[in-house]
Amino acid sequence: MRSLDNKDQQIIRALQRNGRMTNQDLAAEVNLSPSPCLRRLKLLEQNGVITGYSANIDAEAYGLPVTVFVHVKLESHTEATVQQFEADITRVDQVLDCFVMTGTSDYLLRVVVADLSDYENFVRRKLHSVGSIASIDSSFVYGVVKKTNVFPTIG
Repeated sequence: MRSLDNKDQQIIRALQRNGRMTNQDLAAEVNLSPSPCLRRLKLLEQNGVITGYSANIDAEAYGLPVTVFVHVKLESHTEATVQQFEADITRVDQVLDCFVMTGTSDYLLRVVVADLSDYENFVRRKLHSVGSIASIDSSFVYGVVKKTNVFPTIG
């Protein structure tokens, strides 16, 4: 895969800000004519740099106003345990992100739920059933200072 140049990065950032913009608008924003802009866009998609398009939804309006960051530590780190945990956690709808971590926890989950009772049900019915978990440490989000999907400019 070729490395991204400044123009590719401009295209990506523009689409991260507004994934529904027309090619005409995108080309104007990144100072290209429409044909070369579309060629670059198609290459970014074909090369797997752009992996898809989606809508950003207000979780509270959707009915899931509570975000919880959950630190998970596994009982053991055998290949089978890790593979089973990762396979199981990908099937839990409330888990939006699962990151492999360094430090005191093995994984960091970003979870959305309707309320505290819903979180309790998630832990008891979903997380505990995953198995091989030594500890769970939960941190509830009570405010958001910044949230963006737009990458910073490189360089």
